[in-house]
Amino acid sequence: MSSHAPDFVLLDPPADALSLNADDAAHHVARVQRWLEDAVIGLNLCPFAKAVHVKQQVRYAVSRATMDGDVLDHLRAEADLLHATPAAQIDTTLLIVPALADFLDFHSLTERAESVLAKAGYEGELQLASFHPDFVFADADPDDIANATNRAPVPILHLLREDSIARAAAAVPDAADIYERNIATMEKLGPEGWAEMAKKFGKIAPRD
Repeated sequence: MSSHAPDFVLLDPPADALSLNADDAAHHVARVQRWLEDAVIGLNLCPFAKAVHVKQQVRYAVSRATMDGDVLDHLRAEADLLHATPAAQIDTTLLIVPALADFLDFHSLTERAESVLAKAGYEGELQLASFHPDFVFADADPDDIANATNRAPVPILHLLREDSIARAAAAVPDAADIYERNIATMEKLGPEGWAEMAKKFGKIAPRD
């Protein structure tokens, strides 16, 4: 779908930073874009994603932070930028955080991230979604194919505009049924089909 690597920004490193150069960051971003194109858009997991991708309104930001506090600082800064920037320029932000490899730690941080955004006054304006190579829904088995709907090549904190979601949902028939349709899509694809697709952008197939 895309013939060139997306533009991205490598955020200023905190004192305790992951050793990650621009080439490494570009590799992570390229994998994320491939996942976005093949899985999110290709499988129609998010009917809203194609338009912002085609219009190049997705901001890719790579954080070298290894400490939760520094990650949250980067998230807050990205939220502030999204708030101050017209949607026509940046509609949504993918904050890529390679250091958050442990899913339980990542999940705990996302709960704190929600609180940070709410305290900053963004409740009702911005929404947070999360994706991780080892993502597991609450009460789900690790090998449940449904987990693949939120699995990505690297840990991602996704900032979305509530207004954009509302407009897109209004244009999509049965938007409320997206989650159920996604589960059905993954069940039809199956673990083997997902594993084959996942080879293109990283090892994110459901565990054995």
